[in-house]
Amino acid sequence: MNNRVIPPEIQVLGQSIMAMVGGMELLKSRAMKILAENGIPQLEPQGWYPMRNALTAIGSIEQKIGPVTMRAVGRKVPEHAKFPPEIRTLEEALGALNVAYQMNHRGQQNGNIGGYRFETAPHGGRMICDNPYPCNFDHGIIEALCERFRPKDAMWVRVEHAPLGCRQKGGMDCTYLISW
Repeated sequence: MNNRVIPPEIQVLGQSIMAMVGGMELLKSRAMKILAENGIPQLEPQGWYPMRNALTAIGSIEQKIGPVTMRAVGRKVPEHAKFPPEIRTLEEALGALNVAYQMNHRGQQNGNIGGYRFETAPHGGRMICDNPYPCNFDHGIIEALCERFRPKDAMWVRVEHAPLGCRQKGGMDCTYLISW
């Protein structure tokens, strides 16, 4: 995660946090304990919770349980979080990721929670993530969308973190190279 200051009025939808918990499968009780320790004792799908608390909990989950689990958590988000229903192709899904991100957060009048920007290229593109979530979390989200919307003429979709720039290393964003 980067060092972005998150104002207290910014909130995340409970359904989105529940998707994170769902990604932990056998460790759900541990995830709920970590959420409670960070000011989110009970989750309601339509409830709104301070983004600061959610980010602290997510950081704790990654630190205590590991980056592989954080990537698995990210992979569950598209299954449970609000997402534009009219999406049919991978390029549409990747292009709409920022819309989905904004649908699951509120209180960001200044646009200060970052987001996702997809730049298309032949048989792929790049996703620039400048939000405050962990790199592994975003990597998992992008992989899940690529699997769900894989083009019919593609045998595979590859997602890899670009070598330069990384929020974990103090950068303001991470770029993922996507090819099929």
